[in-house]
Amino acid sequence: MFDRAEIVVKAGGGGDGVVSFRREKWVPFGGPDGGDGGDGGDVVVMADSAVTSLRIFKQKRYYRAADGKDGRGKKKYGKKGENLLLTVPAGTVVSDKSQIGGDAFIADLEQPGQQAVVAKGGKGGLGNTHFATSTNQAPQIAQKGESGEENSIILELKLIADVGVIGYPNVGKSTLLATVSAARPKIASYPFTTREPVLGVVEVGQRSFVLAEIPGLIDGAHLGRGLGHDFLRHIVRTKILIHLIDGSSSSPAEDMAQVNTELSLFDSALAQKPQLVVVNKIDLPQVRTRLAELRESFTAAGTKALFVSAATGEGIPELTAETMNMLQSATVSEAGGKILRKVFHPQPRGVAPRVHKEGDTFVVVAPGLERIVTRLDVTSPDVRRQLRRQFARLGVSKALEKAGIKPGDRVRCGDLEWEW
Repeated sequence: MFDRAEIVVKAGGGGDGVVSFRREKWVPFGGPDGGDGGDGGDVVVMADSAVTSLRIFKQKRYYRAADGKDGRGKKKYGKKGENLLLTVPAGTVVSDKSQIGGDAFIADLEQPGQQAVVAKGGKGGLGNTHFATSTNQAPQIAQKGESGEENSIILELKLIADVGVIGYPNVGKSTLLATVSAARPKIASYPFTTREPVLGVVEVGQRSFVLAEIPGLIDGAHLGRGLGHDFLRHIVRTKILIHLIDGSSSSPAEDMAQVNTELSLFDSALAQKPQLVVVNKIDLPQVRTRLAELRESFTAAGTKALFVSAATGEGIPELTAETMNMLQSATVSEAGGKILRKVFHPQPRGVAPRVHKEGDTFVVVAPGLERIVTRLDVTSPDVRRQLRRQFARLGVSKALEKAGIKPGDRVRCGDLEWEW
């Protein structure tokens, strides 16, 4: 199973606004009619029940949405770029890979149909119709479209199961799953037989639950040893855990304590999940003869344990019934403890222009203005005059004066540099 992938997503860039004027024969005062560019397409990740793994993202790492189309004359707006939809299995957690360490959570796509925008398309540029004023009726200015966002994101699948079976390698987890459900995991007499989580549906009377066999772990799994995080991430969603222990081990109670330590070191919340401790392999003669000793050791540790044989089915009905009872109690407790909060995300206001100095040059940082100047031919006196008006309207002139600019100083905005 491919359950973790890192990909790069690039949203579409916005189309450019256009400089255009009406020139119909019978319209003497046509004026500007340049249309706006279309917005770029978004990159959207959506959970889909038909998808079972992240395998496709191992084969291709870069995904890009469509760009918006440029505006045209007669106030024709450019077409919006199509969104790019990436489908993932239900239970996928999407995070933004931070450049400074640590990942920023984006969305938990737990249910089919849930989706999240992971890269926002750039806004289309404004056509020259938006720059017409009473004193400037023939604007030669239009905006370039914004670039789309580009992000490196992490997709991590965490299986959705009601109950997870945990324990050291070779304790009989696969045999237990095959006994209580129709699942057919690989069963062998060597450790790490199961290389990926396996799901099965267990029926108890008229009710049922989803049971996940999680690959075995070893000491140091929280550090990535053995199957490490491949094991641990898949029990995050489970409501309860069946802690399966090998009855033929020299010290089953110590095995239980060590596994719980690994859970706690990986995520303290995992150690708090309800656990049903189950001692397996009681069909073996060496285990049968020390049942009393085993019961006493778990009682001394303050733990109630069930004793079963996954191979012969002994004690399995009691195990499934007890699991269903614990699952119902955990579900009721979880539902009662949930508090739904509505989160408001205020939209940012327009950013004021900023000015800083690089050597002898004053550098203006104003995204709206940069998208205008990249398209200008400043050799035209009309264009330079209109550009000065935009400086005043956007507060750039005031910011430059506050920064101490004097006539003859050099100014740069985007790729354009000129003398003040």
